[in-house]
Amino acid sequence: MTLNLDNHPCFSDTARHTYGRVHLPVAPKCNVQCNYCNRKYDCANESRPGVTSAVLSPHQAMAYLKYVFEEMPNISVVGIAGPGDPFANAERTMETMRLVREEYPDMILCLATNGLNLRPYVDEVAELNVSHVTVTVNTVDPKIGSKIYAWARYKKKMYRPEDGAKILLEQQLESIKALKEKGVTVKVNTIIMPGINEDHIEEVAAKMSELGVDVLNCMSYYPTIGSAFEDMTPPSPQMINEVKGKAGQYVSLMHHCSRCRADAVGLLGEGTSIPMMEKMREARSLPRNAPV
Repeated sequence: MTLNLDNHPCFSDTARHTYGRVHLPVAPKCNVQCNYCNRKYDCANESRPGVTSAVLSPHQAMAYLKYVFEEMPNISVVGIAGPGDPFANAERTMETMRLVREEYPDMILCLATNGLNLRPYVDEVAELNVSHVTVTVNTVDPKIGSKIYAWARYKKKMYRPEDGAKILLEQQLESIKALKEKGVTVKVNTIIMPGINEDHIEEVAAKMSELGVDVLNCMSYYPTIGSAFEDMTPPSPQMINEVKGKAGQYVSLMHHCSRCRADAVGLLGEGTSIPMMEKMREARSLPRNAPV
């Protein structure tokens, strides 16, 4: 198996101009309620995490993927990033990863998760040579986390703000440590939320550096209608620059994030085309549990 890891557009500012990615929307459920999130499954005009035009089964996703590769031979990465959390749908996620690895052994595989239920699957993730994992870590202080998360569902039990944030943080740190021990490239996404965590992100960056995280992506809060934070004012350019300036002292920063949909396909920054959305919906009508 020969993987050219330099061709991951989200981890290489050079590759993003040439190579694309495809996200397979096979993970509908989520195990954390973030106050900045409102997951919509079909909104063609929005480009943000949690949005998709369809939810596919693993086998439906493989049929769709075949079409994607026929139309876009420059796709170098297959990822799963929702529309919920990959490891709140661990069976679907891992089955999809196994199918893709078997069919396309030279493809870069990627996952993006909140990290709450990632730890039990780190060994298999590494065995499948999933080379890149992104974990969203907005704080390393449960008290701050209690302002960001309404609840977390862990091992079939619901935890409210601060308890949920504490468990989430514990699992994130354990998972990142385990991933790095396996040699997996780890990116951490941290959302800059004014009045909540902008003065704390330097501490997040320091902790991520301690864990050996490869890249930190400090993302501006994006107002989302229907979320608890829908009226929050986004950070100013000055605030963003100050946060990044401090965080960048500890860990390398990503500067070209496109805030991808859960069904994103193509080059970073390109919208998902109508024909691709239609093909995805066609795949959704195929048999769910049989190879197609």
